[in-house]
Amino acid sequence: MAIINWRFQWREILPSIKKYLLWKLAQMRLTIHSLTYNEHMSQSYVIDCLLEPIFWIVDNFAGNLGQVFVFCVSVLTTAVVLIAYWIGLPFWWQRDPYTTIFLVLFGNWLLLNIIFHYYKGVTTSPGYPPHGTMISEAASICKKCISPKPPRTHHCSVCDRCILAMDHHCPWLNNCVGYYNARHFFLYMVYMVAGVLFVIIFGFEIGFQVLWLYDPSANIPHNDPDLIGHPVRINQTGALIPIKDIVEYDSFNFPREHNLPVPVISELQLISSDPWKRKAVIFMAITCLSVFFALGTLVTWHGKNIGRGETSIESHINAKLRKTPRNLYRNPYDFGRSKNWKLFLGLVQGRTFIRHILLPSSHRPSGNGLTWHTIHNVMEDWP
Repeated sequence: MAIINWRFQWREILPSIKKYLLWKLAQMRLTIHSLTYNEHMSQSYVIDCLLEPIFWIVDNFAGNLGQVFVFCVSVLTTAVVLIAYWIGLPFWWQRDPYTTIFLVLFGNWLLLNIIFHYYKGVTTSPGYPPHGTMISEAASICKKCISPKPPRTHHCSVCDRCILAMDHHCPWLNNCVGYYNARHFFLYMVYMVAGVLFVIIFGFEIGFQVLWLYDPSANIPHNDPDLIGHPVRINQTGALIPIKDIVEYDSFNFPREHNLPVPVISELQLISSDPWKRKAVIFMAITCLSVFFALGTLVTWHGKNIGRGETSIESHINAKLRKTPRNLYRNPYDFGRSKNWKLFLGLVQGRTFIRHILLPSSHRPSGNGLTWHTIHNVMEDWP
C-alpha cells in the first residue's frame, strides 16, 4: 500500500501568486487606458474636465446675474456719494470753506468720469466679427460659431458669440470687455480707485476719530444744529446752552469762580454721537477699503497687460509660449510700453491726454478689430 505525503513549496507558490496578481493588475490598467485614451491628455485637460460643472454654472447664470451686479454697483456708488455729502461736506465746511469748494469740484470731476466710463462700458458693444463677410486675415475657425475668427478674437460662452480682441466677460458690467469698450472698462476702474482713495484720504480723520477715539459715555448733544461750532456752557440742569443765551444770566446770578470751562462742539463730535452717522462711517470704511484693494489689484494686473500689448486671455497663452525652449517667442502686438499705451487709450490722430483721458470722451479705437498691425509690418502707415 502506497502512502502519499503532501508537501507545499511556499517558496514556489507565493511568487506564482504574486506574478498572477501583477499580471491581472497590468491587464486592468491596459483596459482602462484603452477605453480612456486621448492623445491630448494632460494635467491641464484633467483640470478643465473637473472644472466643467463650474463652467456650466457660470455660462448659464452669469448672464442673468449681470443685471443684479450692475444694480449693486449703482446702489453702492450712490450710497457712498450721498454719505460723503451728508457727513464729509459739513465736516470740511466747518474746518475750511475754501478747501471744501476745491474738494467738491475735484470729487465731482472723479464722479463724472466714473459714471461716464461705467455707463459706456455697460452699453458699448465690445465688437463682433461680421457674419457672411469674407475675412481676409482669419486666424482660425470658431468651433462653436462655425465661422472665421479674426486675429485676437475669442468665443465668449456667456454671450455665446465671438468677441473682437476679447479680454474677459465682466459680470459687473453685464458685458464682455473687448475691442471697443476695453478703454472704458479700464478707465472706470482707474477713476473708481482714485475716487475711493480720495474718500479714504479726506475722510480718514472722521473715521479715525469716530471708530477709534469715540467715548460712548460722553454726553454730546446731536439734535441741536445751533450748537455746532459755538462755545457752550453747562447750566444748572446739566444741559449745554450757547454762551450768548446765558451771558446775562451768568453775569447776575453766578459768581465768577463758579463759571465752568467753555467747550466748543464740533461737527466731529456730533458725528460721533449720532448712531446713524457712526454706522454710515463704518459702511464707508468697509466699502471703500474693499473696493480700493480689489480694483487696485485689477488695475495693476490690466496695466501690466496693456504695457505688454496683451489682453487677459493672451497673457495666459503667451505665458505658456514663453516657456518654450530657448524662449524664442515674442508677442507680435508688443510695440513697446509707450506705444502700447497710446494705442490702447486711442491717443492717435491728434488726440490729447487732457481732452480725451482726463475728460469724458467716447472716441473709438482706430481700426476695425479685424486686422492688426504687428511688429513684422511696422513700416506700414498707422491709421
